[in-house]
Amino acid sequence: MPEGDTVWRTAHHLDQALSGSVLVSNDFRVPAFATLDLAGRPVVETVSRGKHLLTRIGDDVTLHTHLKMEGSWHLYREGTAWRRPAHQARVVLRTETWTAVGFSLGVVEVVDRSAEADVVGHLGPDLLGPDWDAAEAVRRLSSDPARSVGEALLDQRNLAGVGNMYMAELCFLLGLDPRLPVRDVPDLPALVRQARRVLEANKNRVQQTTTGDTRRGRQLWVYRRDKQPCRRCGTPIRVAMLGPDTQERASYWCPRCQPAPGSRPD
Repeated sequence: MPEGDTVWRTAHHLDQALSGSVLVSNDFRVPAFATLDLAGRPVVETVSRGKHLLTRIGDDVTLHTHLKMEGSWHLYREGTAWRRPAHQARVVLRTETWTAVGFSLGVVEVVDRSAEADVVGHLGPDLLGPDWDAAEAVRRLSSDPARSVGEALLDQRNLAGVGNMYMAELCFLLGLDPRLPVRDVPDLPALVRQARRVLEANKNRVQQTTTGDTRRGRQLWVYRRDKQPCRRCGTPIRVAMLGPDTQERASYWCPRCQPAPGSRPD
């Protein structure tokens, strides 16, 4: 699933291409909105809220989309071939200059502008948002002290924008076993500051990195590197499922650099 910085960059590109232009046509390839015609209305702006995208059209409606696991937005000039199959398109927005195509989107809905809070109001402070509130993020993370820090970071109600990759990388950077209860994290404000720092550093990059090295295969410390040697100490990286059965996510960590309290690496 794309991380918050990828969604922020997607919103930025859509905003640059579409905002200020009038829709020539639209095609919502979802049953609930298949007959909706927004042609003739101006695109006001596209903004991100955590992992959600809000494209505001005209005076009163907002297109709410979410990439989920496989979604993406592409921008095409007139006559340019699409890079993904047409049957994967869920939304097509056309202006005189650009065609914006949303492929394999996990969420597509058009809501009244006044109802945006109904679709994103549950989210915690947005790590890349103009209203970022570090103290509120810390407060929300602390609200369930028995929960693992990995699960707490992934819960978008605590802070919006951290996905599975950044969860694993942040825990490594702070030396935290992702299974550690929140109450045992020695410095939650430092964790929140690091989360903000990492997403800010990567929001304009196509190749995300937490190691500082953008070369292929060297960008990350632990994520999807199970059984490979830790870049810092050489200990094999471990992987385990984290969270309730219905929402389990793979978690990666180095048992030497991120030891559980009172434990020793094998």
